[in-house]
Amino acid sequence: MEGVPRLGVALVLDRDPAAAAPHCPHGPTLLFAKIRQGKEEGRRFYACSACRERKDCRFFQWEDEKVSEASLLAQEKYNRSRQPSLSHAQNAERYKEFAVLPLSERKFCQECQQLLLPPEWGGHSGHRVLGEISVAQLRRPSQLLRPLENKKTNAQYLFADRSCRFLLDLIVAHNFNRVLCIGTPRLHELIKLQSSQVPKNPIRSLLLDIDFRYSQFYTEEEFCHYNMFNHYFFGGEAAHDTCQKFLQRDEGKGVILVADPPFGGLVETLAFTFKQLMAIWKQTGHADAAKKELPVIWIFPYFFELRILDIFPNFRMLDYQVDYDNHALYKHGKSGRKQSPVRIFTNLSPHSIVLPVEEGYRFCCICQRYVSSENQHCEACNACTSKDGRRWRHCFLCQTCVKPSWVHCPVCKRCALPSHSCKNADPGCFVCGAADHKRTACPNLRAATTVCRGGQKLNQKKNKVNANVRRNGRKAKTARRRKKKSKKLLA
Repeated sequence: MEGVPRLGVALVLDRDPAAAAPHCPHGPTLLFAKIRQGKEEGRRFYACSACRERKDCRFFQWEDEKVSEASLLAQEKYNRSRQPSLSHAQNAERYKEFAVLPLSERKFCQECQQLLLPPEWGGHSGHRVLGEISVAQLRRPSQLLRPLENKKTNAQYLFADRSCRFLLDLIVAHNFNRVLCIGTPRLHELIKLQSSQVPKNPIRSLLLDIDFRYSQFYTEEEFCHYNMFNHYFFGGEAAHDTCQKFLQRDEGKGVILVADPPFGGLVETLAFTFKQLMAIWKQTGHADAAKKELPVIWIFPYFFELRILDIFPNFRMLDYQVDYDNHALYKHGKSGRKQSPVRIFTNLSPHSIVLPVEEGYRFCCICQRYVSSENQHCEACNACTSKDGRRWRHCFLCQTCVKPSWVHCPVCKRCALPSHSCKNADPGCFVCGAADHKRTACPNLRAATTVCRGGQKLNQKKNKVNANVRRNGRKAKTARRRKKKSKKLLA
């Protein structure tokens, strides 16, 4: 791999705060830089915070680009056109009207994903419409709405009932009375459902989600249209104030943040957002707030552990496997590599979190925490080292525990899969270019932040687009020539 240029795209978090970022339909954009061998190269550019691919959001602007007034107005007009046709307040009023209708007149359009009032039925006559929407269905909108499926932007993998109830039991066991739900609509509705059944000392919940469809079912005090990748409230100051009051109520006591972001999201961007919310919580004015930290549960795959703990060193990863109803792979109870890789990262003490014994979890007296049944304590590492639910083994040459399918390679001088290629086994660090460590252990990781395959893929995509343009141009030219020839023959 020596001599091969290492290309990538890095997220720039330390940009000039005085320079306002341009907006796309998803709010303020993020600043990126192209890098080669760990060094910034070329022009910086702004791109969408929520969408990782240009086909999902077309916005692109060079940092130093002089944008004309006409272009700014056109972009502003485009951004407005991509916003919902009804405001949250209007949807809340519609819900009040819908809730008092007789059961026979409560309808929901599955194609438009919209609650229908009687005067609107005619406009949806050719659509698939559900009738007799019950109160129970209105209280569980995540089961009524069709999940969004873009895994890099707004993927809605909804908690299975097992995981959802475990989270709620954890919240109750730790005496939290307010939950800030970020991208967790199913937990939000379960909290509301239980609170309606047990009105004494109810747990309150505020849902922050990019899916505006939930505004049809919740008031402005229960839901905020929110982009977790840039900490942007689409409802403006009013929505921001709602979140602030929720976090700071009772001097910030009894509140916890629970987030389940799309797994294709940038870790550094999400961490930056959570730090913003932590800072809001600290502004309670209470004397102890500066010394303490907002309790957080961040749900993410276990292979992001090093990156998350690098940003939040006091977080710990639990062995609990989070599973989802509508994901084919992320299921608890499967064996081997088919187990769900999704875990809980939290700043709560692992010792205080009891994992269900009936599901195979056990308490390790040495580590003083619950672990999965196959996660055996390693005397050499003095820890329960497994990350993926399988029993790992200790390699005395690497001086660490490794996956059971790995073997020590004398050529690479490290453990790897038996089928690995020694020639390409050690490509080195994709951040700084050094060959003695990997990207995750790079001391320059924070400076370069997220390095992805964007550079090479961007060039490939550009070449593909140019080839299509040339091909379409040749087709158009041939069509014009034939048309001209046929006119001459007719004349």
